[in-house]
Amino acid sequence: MTQIKSGEPPGTVLKWWRRLQRWPAGDRLFSLGLGWMAPYSATIGARVEEIEPGYARVTLRDRRRVRNHLRSIHAIALVNLGEIATGLAVLSMISADMRGIVLAIHADYLKKARGKMTAVAEFQLPNRLEDNTPCEVEAELRDQADDVVAVVKATWLIGYRES
Repeated sequence: MTQIKSGEPPGTVLKWWRRLQRWPAGDRLFSLGLGWMAPYSATIGARVEEIEPGYARVTLRDRRRVRNHLRSIHAIALVNLGEIATGLAVLSMISADMRGIVLAIHADYLKKARGKMTAVAEFQLPNRLEDNTPCEVEAELRDQADDVVAVVKATWLIGYRES
């Protein structure tokens, strides 16, 4: 297996995020672009608020479209939000010739999700990262009172893009 070099230039996600931040409503433009690239992710209408290397913060407004029969945000909408946050944290750390693929995802639901949700994910590349390395990333989802509503753990397979 080929070891991945550290110190590579930032990948596509971070480049686009930084480029669009120069514009008014750059975060909204980035979020729309993300939804275009990953159409299923767009279904919840999440908004990317911040991306730094190894860090992502994404929000979700509480509205009828993402609610369940209990008048709270649907469990799968929360998982989707957590996946977006973990994915952006991972993709912000890898070079443009690499990719990340979700291998597994797990969620712990701690309380009913009501109001605006904020998902935060942090990721550090392992010391030894080889092609097709599985990496677990966690996102905490908090409500407006800053209570943890859910924790989403995603295992991302990091490797080189196939030519």
